[in-house]
Amino acid sequence: MNMDQALQAFIVESRELLEDMESALLRVTHEADPSDSINEIFRAAHTIKGSAGLFGLDFIVNFAHVAESVLDRVRDGALPIDEAVVSLLLACGDHIAQLVGIAAEGRTSSTPELDAEAAPLLAQLHGYLDAPVVAAEPADGAAESVPEGAMQSWRISLRFGPDVLRNGMDPLSFVRYLGKLGTIASIQTLTDALPPLAEMDAESCYLGFEIALLSDAGRAAIEGTFEFVIDDCDVTIVPMIDGEPGDAAPDASVAGPALLRVAAGTAEAIGERPAREARAGERQSVRVDADKLDRLVDLVGELITASATAMQAGSKLQSSALHEAHSTLIGLVQEVRDSALQLRMVKIGGTFSRFQRVVHDVSREIGKDIVLEISGEDTELDKTVVEKIGDPLTHLVRNSMDHGIEPADVRAARGKPARGTVRLNAYHDSGSIVIEVGDDGGGLSREKILAKAIDRGLVEAGKVLGDQDIYALIFEPGFSTAEQITNLSGRGVGMDVVKRNIAALRGTVSIDSEPGVGTTVSVRLPLTLAIINGFQVSVGNSVFVLPLEAVEECVEFREDTGHDFMELRGQVLPFVRLRTLFDIPVSASVRQSVVVVRHAGQCFGIIVDRLLGEAQTVIKPLAPIFAHLRGISGSSILGSGDVALILDVPALNQILSVSSRTDINKERSCSPT
Repeated sequence: MNMDQALQAFIVESRELLEDMESALLRVTHEADPSDSINEIFRAAHTIKGSAGLFGLDFIVNFAHVAESVLDRVRDGALPIDEAVVSLLLACGDHIAQLVGIAAEGRTSSTPELDAEAAPLLAQLHGYLDAPVVAAEPADGAAESVPEGAMQSWRISLRFGPDVLRNGMDPLSFVRYLGKLGTIASIQTLTDALPPLAEMDAESCYLGFEIALLSDAGRAAIEGTFEFVIDDCDVTIVPMIDGEPGDAAPDASVAGPALLRVAAGTAEAIGERPAREARAGERQSVRVDADKLDRLVDLVGELITASATAMQAGSKLQSSALHEAHSTLIGLVQEVRDSALQLRMVKIGGTFSRFQRVVHDVSREIGKDIVLEISGEDTELDKTVVEKIGDPLTHLVRNSMDHGIEPADVRAARGKPARGTVRLNAYHDSGSIVIEVGDDGGGLSREKILAKAIDRGLVEAGKVLGDQDIYALIFEPGFSTAEQITNLSGRGVGMDVVKRNIAALRGTVSIDSEPGVGTTVSVRLPLTLAIINGFQVSVGNSVFVLPLEAVEECVEFREDTGHDFMELRGQVLPFVRLRTLFDIPVSASVRQSVVVVRHAGQCFGIIVDRLLGEAQTVIKPLAPIFAHLRGISGSSILGSGDVALILDVPALNQILSVSSRTDINKERSCSPT
């Protein structure tokens, strides 16, 4: 590993640690025993500071050191952790994230703008450091330790492994960093591991050091110096009394690879063992660049298309051996496809957890007591969808807090608890993922929305609309019923952007609201944007593809009564005619079929000429010139080289909802097959 690679590893690890730190800060005040969370917060700041020092990133070290000092007081019980401390430390985490971003750009110093942002944070941190110390009672049987902040002499015995240079580490950088923690009183270079000159390897390290350090830093801070090189060195750290090691010094002859030996169980005090166990678990996974995964899925898509071409060519040959070999190939291709897509699947819990911070900050900004409840966090979907759904969900959550949750006095008058609740939930349904953003607020005002729509000319006065049609009006551009403009709402922008962004993901959004009880916004998205199991149909010479998960059954279209609905086992089934919708010329008389599909718990039919069967489908996006087409979500290349259009089931469902289905909407249902 060279230094560039090591720096990138530091950037990635630091961002992960900051996420862990934020999660722990958001829950620490709600825990009966916050010690584990406090240790996790301290370890995150401590590790970032120590690792940054190895790369000479002093602008990160200097800021993180002050934050770590405050956390050290919290860890020792000298400073209670309350909402004020949590808010300050959250802001400090945001600032460290900005500094890490600067380091990711290859810069080695902060900017005047960031220094100005840091000044008030540092002032608040120093305010806590200058506060009187509240002595904490030591636990029974706890080993005595050197008090933090007191000058102490330390003896550090350091031996590097032979591969430390190959791994991109500079042994002297650790020694230099120790100099920032205090004064190096003496240093002795150990050369007893040097082999004869003829046997020396120029890339191997044979050096060791005996260091006497005078510092007011605690043992944890000194240990952190070697956090980044823990697998490449042996180090012993013991306090010195009158220039000699104290009785707590361990037997220096006991050595093992990658062992950080410390006295009196200090590692347990800062939770080092759980941290190492976590790191051991991380080593079982491999980091893969997202672009490489995207390239893999693209290649699998080309493999599927080539396989379909080979199948068509092979079908013209009467060779059982060829057919058998091709069947085996198809099975393997499908397994490769499933494995490749699984690599891109991530749990949505990572996205959901980020909203804890949103709820924390926004609730303080608007003066409401609101808690976030999360469920379905183990639900998986394509990483591309996860990356693009964050912004729409953020707006929906903020909208629920600002518009949905009532002020505490209003909630009390309605017999509700003072604390409002915003809910995030995710689950799979019919080959899609449904994400729900709900609240227990006052619900949407049907009358106010309708009045505003009439006033803006969106709806004719006197026209009768259902609840869903009225609620859908809030997605119109510039639509808002807010009486006051705030930082969060009332500017007439947002919800239309939410719908547009969700539509760009081939998704739909719907609203269910009950006055006085709350509102739930449901976002329905495809599991993946790359490859699907498809069901091919044709109308005339045009081939269309339906997502197989949406297909319920296929039945014969026996009698055309001229209506856009039919009877299916005693129930009314509305349908859409693809020939009419896409203006496809009438061909020779064929026996038509009805493909029954399900969307959002409702069924409708699609009239087609022929059923072509199942096929793996590689989704290709439509060019911008075709963006206006309704009912089409993408395209695919067939084995013959022809283009097949992928039908947009949610869009077809919406087309039906505003046309012939109006009069039969109350009767529609779908019997189980």
